[in-house]
Amino acid sequence: MPLTDSLRDDILASVPSLRAFAISLSGNGDRADDLVQETLLRALANIDSFQVGSNLPAWLFTILRNLFRSDYRKRRREVEDADGSYAKTLKTQPAQNAHLEFEEFRAALEKLPQDQREALILVGASGFSYEDAATICGCAVGTIKSRVNRARSKLSALLYVDGAEDFGPDDTVRAVIGGSGG
Repeated sequence: MPLTDSLRDDILASVPSLRAFAISLSGNGDRADDLVQETLLRALANIDSFQVGSNLPAWLFTILRNLFRSDYRKRRREVEDADGSYAKTLKTQPAQNAHLEFEEFRAALEKLPQDQREALILVGASGFSYEDAATICGCAVGTIKSRVNRARSKLSALLYVDGAEDFGPDDTVRAVIGGSGG
C-alpha cells in the first residue's frame, strides 16, 4: 500500500502517544525518541504490510514494543564496565595487530614485480586456475606457474614466513594470502 497523505497524517498523529509509550518502557527521554524514530522508519519501510482498515496505532505500538524488546535483549548481554576493570581481565590480542600485519603484507606485495604480483593475485587470491590466469595474462601456463612460484618465494622471504620451504606450491599462497592455488 502506498503512503497516502491521510495515512501519513494518521502516523504523525500517533507520535505523541508512541513517545509516551516509549518513555514508559525505557525510562529515558532520549532513548524514547530513538525508539520512536526507529519505529517510524520501520513502519514507513514496511508500509506495504499494513492492512487498510486495521488499527494503525496498534500496528505502530507493536513495532515499537518489538524494537524495545530486541534492544533490551541485546543490551542485557552487554557488560557495563565504566572503570575498565572487566576489560583488564580479558586476554585477547589487540585488533590493531591485524591491521599492521595487513599493511606489512600490502607493502611486501607492492615490492614484487608487476607480472609476479598479477599472477599471484589471480591464482592465490582470486582463485583462478593456472590455465585461466594464463589466458587472462596472455601467456603460457608454465609462465604463470613460474611467476607464481617466484612471487611466493619472494613474498615469503619479505614477510619472513617461517617454514615457507615446507609448504607445497599451493600451501604458501594459502598461508600468505589465503588463496586456493591452482
